[in-house]
Order: sequence, then C-alpha cells, then structure tokens
Amino acid sequence: MSVEQPLWRALVAYRVLTAAYAVALCCYAYDELRHPLLGAVYVGTLAAWTLATLGRVMSARRCTKRFLAADLALALTGILLTAVVDTQARIDSGAFTLPSIWTAGSVLAFAIKGGWRWAAVASSLVAAADLVERGTAGRDTLHNVLLVWVASIGIGYVVEVARISERTLARALQIEAATRERERLARDIHDGVLQVLAMVQRRGNQAGGEAAELGRMAGEQEAALRTLISGAPIPAPRTADGAQDGPHDLRTRLVPYTSARVTLSAPGTPVLLDPAAAAELAAAVGAALDNVRRHAGEQAHAWILVEDEPDAVLVTVRDDGPGIAEGRLAAAADEGRLGVAQSIRGRLRDLGGTAELLSLPGQGTEVELRLPRAALVKDTAAHAAATEGGTA
Repeated sequence: MSVEQPLWRALVAYRVLTAAYAVALCCYAYDELRHPLLGAVYVGTLAAWTLATLGRVMSARRCTKRFLAADLALALTGILLTAVVDTQARIDSGAFTLPSIWTAGSVLAFAIKGGWRWAAVASSLVAAADLVERGTAGRDTLHNVLLVWVASIGIGYVVEVARISERTLARALQIEAATRERERLARDIHDGVLQVLAMVQRRGNQAGGEAAELGRMAGEQEAALRTLISGAPIPAPRTADGAQDGPHDLRTRLVPYTSARVTLSAPGTPVLLDPAAAAELAAAVGAALDNVRRHAGEQAHAWILVEDEPDAVLVTVRDDGPGIAEGRLAAAADEGRLGVAQSIRGRLRDLGGTAELLSLPGQGTEVELRLPRAALVKDTAAHAAATEGGTA
C-alpha cells in the first residue's frame, strides 16, 4: 500500500465531517443571516458535492487536476458569497464563512496530490478570498490564513518526502531481489559450468596438441564468466565527446587484463580515482603483468588484488613463477633495462605513491602498489591550480 494512501482516507473523513459542520453552522445562524435561503442553497450544494465526490478523494489517480480546480472554486465561491449572505456586523465579529473549515480540505487535497508547491498556490487563493470577504486584514483573519498556509505546505512537503522514500525503498527491494537472484545463479554456475570449464582447461593442457587450444579457450571463457557473475564494474559516465566524465572506477581499468591465467579480485563498490591516477595505476599493473609473461612464462598464473582502504588504494600483483634472483633487478637497471624502475616505480613515484617488490627464488613475485589518498588530493589540487593559472 502506498505511504500516502492513509492521507487520502483521512481527507475523506475530514471532508465529510466538515461538510456536516458547515450545515450545522448554517442552521444555527439561519435566522441571523441577511439572505438565509441563498446560504442554505450553497451549504446544501456543498454537502451534496462532498458526498458525490467521495470516490474522487480516495487516491491520487482519481483526484484529477480538473476535479481539484472545481473543488477549490466551490470553496472560494462560498467564501466570497459570505459577504452577500451574512450581515456586516457578523462578519466584523469574526463569524465563520459559509464553507467554514471545509475549505482546508480542498487545500489539503492540493497538498497531497501535488506537494507543497500546489498547496502554496491553493492556500494563497484562499487567503486572497478571505481578505476580500473580510474587507480588512484583521488579526483573526491573518491568523487563520497563516494557519492554513503553513499546514498545507507542511503536509505537501511531507507527502513529497514520503514519495521519495517510497521510491527509494522500492528500488532497494529491487536491488536486493536482483542480488539474491545473481547469488543463486552464481552458485548454480559455480557448481556446474565453471567446474566443467576448469576441468576442460586442465585436461586440455595435459593432453596437448589441439586439446590444449580447446583448454585455453575454455579457460578464457571461465575467466569471463567469473567476471560476469561476480558483478562487472559499471563504466563511468561519458561526456558528449565520448570522454569519461568525473572520477574513474579503477576496476574498469583492470578488467581488460583478466584472462584464463589472470584473476582479478576487487571490492564490490567502485574504487574511484582521478582519471590520470587511474590510468597510471592501471598502466603500472599492466607493466607488472608484462614482466610476469616475459620472465615467468605464458603458463604462469597471476592474481590482481585491489583494496580500497580509507587512506590509500592498494593494488597487489602476485604470480606463481620462479621468482627473481637476488640482485637481478639492480643488474637489469645497470644494463639499461628499466621496466620495473620506470614503468612501475616511476609511475607510482610521480603520483606520490610507492611500489614495493618482493620475490624469492621458486616462490613467485609480488608487486605491491600503494597510492595514498592524500597524494591524490594534492595532485588534484595542483592540477586545478595549474588549469586556473593557464586560463587566467
């Protein structure tokens, strides 16, 4: 049931009770009115209209704009007609208008249907009619006008918030249902398809020949399917010229590196970085994987682990290769081969981060790339300052 449905039901009860109250007031003051018959005709019309339109105020769908306009017109007519029906002495003494507090129900219908803006318009029209009927802005008149105005706008605002909350809740329930379905499918796929693909890959590699190629393809499909069921990262929004706008999700930069022999493990939520930082960090990961293929061989496996910590983004690239002999990196740098020094450590140094390499012969290699959040903030501020300086 809609959260606003109880408001419509309360409005129905309010309109019935206030219509009865308007009839009672007219009967009580009948002998004191200047034109009692005209007043009785109006009040009778008001009561008949209220009963005939009960179904209209049962829901927002039935309460159309045309009905609201007619309903408010009836209320405004009654307010202005009071100056003709009642005596000036009674009006000056603060006597109720012909529709009395029934008018507030008409304004509240605007508030529930269209929110606080509609309520403001309707209550302003009622306020203007009250001032015309009284002929002067007395204290009691201003008090009543302000009360209706504030109450209707407040209820209209509450209705708008309730609708937003209802849509948010519905969206959350949809996401929860979709997540449960994805988890169910992931379990079924993991128990069946992924295990079969892994077995085909293993048997194909053992058999060699054409079976090895079949095993390689099975491994690629297994990696792609794992990425799919684990929830592929959503690309960042793009501008009109096709460029990505705003912070980039590091996960989308790393997904292309995954394969049958490269596994990516990342948080379920976006790891947002400045576009330049995301590109450089992903390039450093690519350089580390190139080293794995070059030195550990095509058969080596690699794992990419992304950790989004409060103060830093940490990316670890690990492989199961033979490792790097002690002193080998220093010797490579002396020989002019600066892959690790420049492609990996140099990139992180330029970003204000660090790159640590740990390797033992026979136990594989681990490259830890750490990018502090503070360095990202400084880099972004420096880039903005340079941009402003260049355009000044």
